[in-house]
Amino acid sequence: MAKTKPFDNHLSEYELWFDDNHYVFLSELEAIKKLLPGAGKGVEIGIGSGIFSSPLGITEGCDPSPVMRKKALDRGLNAIDGVAEALPYQNDSFDFALMVTTICFVDDPQKSLEEIYRILKPGGDIIIGYVDKNSPVGELYQLHKEESLFYNEARFFSTDEIIKLLVSCGFSIIQTCQTVFGQIQEITEVQPPEDGYGEGSFVVIKAKKK
Repeated sequence: MAKTKPFDNHLSEYELWFDDNHYVFLSELEAIKKLLPGAGKGVEIGIGSGIFSSPLGITEGCDPSPVMRKKALDRGLNAIDGVAEALPYQNDSFDFALMVTTICFVDDPQKSLEEIYRILKPGGDIIIGYVDKNSPVGELYQLHKEESLFYNEARFFSTDEIIKLLVSCGFSIIQTCQTVFGQIQEITEVQPPEDGYGEGSFVVIKAKKK
């Protein structure tokens, strides 16, 4: 069952986090931009309120939360109802798919990635961003997850676990990059993304449909 209740009930708190942590958000956007294809038809799986899609120029997406979808629609995005395990799109529909932190909330990560593989065109890319569970921020989130409005039901993954899932679904890993170095409250400027993973708390992986 889709974990929409926290997002349905706390939209304003969700949006406020990105205002309060402005440079963290901008750093995450830069890391995604580094691996995002420069052209092609894209979709965000778990588009939420559209806070990532809008500045990244992605106009389509799906999400199970009606409150979040309404906010995305207000941002001018085509946000439709749908869960990652049963995507409301035809086979071979998109050149790339973006997934930001959504992997932490899906019921079946394997099925979700298989569905993204299905809707991508041959040679299409998945760009997946998340908080690495072995990173400083990931460890802090896990330590205090029971106190969090949003992460109390989340399942965190390491980068190696995400890579293993992607490969098992038929993807080829192309590139990884990382940002958010240090604790969130310490970040007072945009941090340029660095290649690889293991130091930054926010990791982005680009993988290709074979």
